[in-house]
Amino acid sequence: MRLKKGFTIYRFREYPVTYGLITLNLIVFLITVIFSGGGFDIDIETLINFGASNGIYVILGGEQWRLFTAMFLHGGAIHILTNMLSLWFVGRAIERIIGAIPYLVIYLLSGTIGGLISIYFHNNGVGIGASGAIFGIFGAMAGVAFADRYRFIYFEEFFKNFGVILLINIALGVMVDAIDLSAHIGGLAMGILGGYMVGRGERVLWLYVIFSITLYSILYNYLFNLFSF
Repeated sequence: MRLKKGFTIYRFREYPVTYGLITLNLIVFLITVIFSGGGFDIDIETLINFGASNGIYVILGGEQWRLFTAMFLHGGAIHILTNMLSLWFVGRAIERIIGAIPYLVIYLLSGTIGGLISIYFHNNGVGIGASGAIFGIFGAMAGVAFADRYRFIYFEEFFKNFGVILLINIALGVMVDAIDLSAHIGGLAMGILGGYMVGRGERVLWLYVIFSITLYSILYNYLFNLFSF
């Protein structure tokens, strides 16, 4: 059976990481809606139970897995809508440019490091959302463009999506008070680095992974010592 280009299955195969991440985020959100009592504003207790990030749990409690699970949790309908729209626009562009595996690696590491940096600035807060990871892939697009500036398609993709992501996040900032700028900046920086390294050659992806693990270890140990006093 031949599939037309606009067919859903074809599109999923074309952008498996982007559509997979969006699907997973939506499923998790619907589950938290159910456990939160059916409303679209998820209560703190439900978010904590499902793996929201918090300095006490992550650093002192050793529950580092929360830095991963927090990326798939959202506090309400507006929160997840803006994040998934951002992922839809920017994710497909970067997935086509650098490929599925580098894209997923940069997404997850940007979100994780961004979440850890957030704990330093908001140690008593509850961290949730995919925005740190999304800023990471947005940064990756800029990094790839800087690494291979003579291939204009990268700049075209970057600037085409820049306006979209900027407007979405301005709208989010107006409608939602608890914007975690530190996670955004941390994710963006990790994304720029990852995109630049991948843009120089996909074989250096493992160097980016090693750097990220090393940085994570340094930050985590620093925060552990900070929280212990």
